Amino acid sequence: MSKTDGTRHEGFTAEERAAMKDHAQELKAAARRSSRADKAAEAERDVLAKIAEMQDSDRIMAERVHAVIAASAPVLAPKLWYGMPAYALDGKVVCFFQSAEKFKARYATLGFSDLARLDEGTMWAAGFALTEVTAEVEARIGALVKQAVS
Repeated sequence: MSKTDGTRHEGFTAEERAAMKDHAQELKAAARRSSRADKAAEAERDVLAKIAEMQDSDRIMAERVHAVIAASAPVLAPKLWYGMPAYALDGKVVCFFQSAEKFKARYATLGFSDLARLDEGTMWAAGFALTEVTAEVEARIGALVKQAVS
């Protein structure tokens, strides 16, 4: 495919293709699970396993984010979403953690979908860069997640 400025569109990056493959596997795994309780327990195990695979700094942040979300918004169910730990309400992703390593970024991201009730006037943040999860950051994440599901 050509772009109008003369450069050539190269398609999806290897990381984007890997994320799409992860998502396809996640959908297949969810379809194979039998009961609702099995689905929830297995989905949490999948999230914790994905976090355990991360490099040290991303893993430490993801573990803390996971704990804060579980404590602040127990109504959100952990699940994998494009290979990332995500947290859903009625099966729909509200927020997610994206490791820096996944897309070779310089920071991890805590992102929120359009379902998150973070509306503030006519413009608000839907993603937050994370370089470290301190007590202050944990408190902010907790408040954001509570607001997102309010």
